[in-house]
Amino acid sequence: MKQRLNTKSVEQENEINLTPMLDVIFIMLIFFIVTTSFVKESGIEVSRPNAMTATKQERASIFIAINNKGQIFLQRRRIELESVRPNIEKLHAESPEGSVVIQADKASETGLLIQVMDQIRSAGVKNISVATSHSN
Repeated sequence: MKQRLNTKSVEQENEINLTPMLDVIFIMLIFFIVTTSFVKESGIEVSRPNAMTATKQERASIFIAINNKGQIFLQRRRIELESVRPNIEKLHAESPEGSVVIQADKASETGLLIQVMDQIRSAGVKNISVATSHSN
């Protein structure tokens, strides 16, 4: 009888308790989810113009793109000029401290870029940047 008790207690000592490790993993997961900022990119590739004074925009949260054909994209979907304002208003309400970055192709029309900027400003966003590539 003593032999059985000793074997059982040895088996219990050899088991690894995974509960504290799982608790730590879940706490780390929650921490990373809460602290991560999600960036909603425009979803298309554009050929940006070069600029010697280009700087990195830190708190950009909304990206809108204009390709060389004059098409406007927001979150990987094509939108019309008239729907820029309501879409930006909705996204800006979700992240009011962020800014808007316009990724305009260097072959796109300047007039369309100005119209898009006007729609963004009328949506209440004052911090607007135009994406460029840094040239040396």
